[in-house]
Amino acid sequence: MTTAGWIIMVLSVGTVTSLLAFCFYRVLCKPSSTDHMHSPIDIDTHDLDT
Repeated sequence: MTTAGWIIMVLSVGTVTSLLAFCFYRVLCKPSSTDHMHSPIDIDTHDLDT
């Protein structure tokens, strides 16, 4: 493989790996309590009606 091929391969693999690590970090880090969204308790979904 030529030098240009190695450079392109290393840059592309490094970019994808960095993006994967960033996405894992964002998903797995614990959000603060203000980031949690809760729905109101009084929503009636009618799923228990028969």
